[in-house]
Amino acid sequence: MRKRLVLWDVDHTLVNAGGLSPHLYGLVFAELFGRRLQEVAPMAGRTDRAIILDTLSRAGVPQAAQHVCAFATALAAHAPAFGDRVRERGRALPGAARVLHTLAASGDKQVCGTNVVQSVLTGNLRPLAEAKLGTLGLAEYLDLDIGAYGDAHEDRAQLVHLARDNAARVHGMTFAGGQTVLVGDTPLDVAAALATGARSVAVATGATSAAELAVAGAHVVLPDLTDTAAVITAILA
Repeated sequence: MRKRLVLWDVDHTLVNAGGLSPHLYGLVFAELFGRRLQEVAPMAGRTDRAIILDTLSRAGVPQAAQHVCAFATALAAHAPAFGDRVRERGRALPGAARVLHTLAASGDKQVCGTNVVQSVLTGNLRPLAEAKLGTLGLAEYLDLDIGAYGDAHEDRAQLVHLARDNAARVHGMTFAGGQTVLVGDTPLDVAAALATGARSVAVATGATSAAELAVAGAHVVLPDLTDTAAVITAILA
């Protein structure tokens, strides 16, 4: 039976979390260092591990790398309250729930002759990803246990290998090359797919234009997730 591993980015691909992440970084920074955070490092397409290190370095924290784990732990501790705020200010992006539901149904019947395994490949720490997806009603369609998250590595491409290994252990088969599909909204999502031989489906629902995503090398670029048939065709082509 043919299977495909579909790995979804979270922020600005599946959800808009209301722009709350910089505020959360500021809260944690104040807790740990007793002063106001002046600047959060660029976030789009990056892992929390990389964002934390960059943010602490920009803030002049000595030996910033030694504080990454403590900062990540503190971020995770805020996940329940963060989820409450996402419920108030966030939203699932148009079409996301329908596409996830349609692909999830392939666990029982094939879609285009293929069974689909869905999870996430996200820069978020797992507790924060779960808070966003659960609060906005998308977690039920995804196997979050085989996903790869932003505390595992600073390099997003390394997360692809981790997710493939996780999926292989559960499903008893490899997901090499184009059997893995990354769906994301940034050039870094595209780069991670290309670096690992995966298929890249890019959506222009974030800050990067469709033209820029095409230049980055995405195999398919879509304006958004609202055309369910087009999204499924792009993923399973």
